[in-house]
Amino acid sequence: MISEQRPAIRKRRLEGPGAPANSIGTTTLNEIDLAAHAMIHFSSEDPEHPIEHALDGSSGRGASRWLSAHRDTTEQIVLEFDEPRDVSRIEFQVEEAQLERTQEVRAEYSRDGGRTYRQVFVQEYTFSPNGSTYQCESLNVQLSGVTHLRFNVMPNKGGSGKASLTLLRLYS
Repeated sequence: MISEQRPAIRKRRLEGPGAPANSIGTTTLNEIDLAAHAMIHFSSEDPEHPIEHALDGSSGRGASRWLSAHRDTTEQIVLEFDEPRDVSRIEFQVEEAQLERTQEVRAEYSRDGGRTYRQVFVQEYTFSPNGSTYQCESLNVQLSGVTHLRFNVMPNKGGSGKASLTLLRLYS
């Protein structure tokens, strides 16, 4: 009888009692502390609603928010990382309870110090005081070696308004 040598069994202990089988190979996402690891550039801010409000961790309806200083102007927020970062999730929230408008959020990333950018996503939100007034997004992305992450926020694709974000979080 010919004996074939079998490959060694690959095995790993589950993390803790009762851990589900699908937990093997998964990773926990870590929030990137933007205040500690990035310079935040912005095109404008309302003095009562500075950019810090989008980054303060406050979320949900009625939370603090960043609001642009100018009406009907596409605004930019650029995160310039101290060192290249991997980004696996982008979360943001937008609330508008006063006006009917369609806001667009476009994200782009750079790996070369901000010289060139590639699009990550484009999201549109239509708000109506008598309908939808709040949007929450959590988008999985696969970005590595990111030096800059730029958000272009168009406040209203067909009318008037100010650009706004209630929350902006990134995870590695």
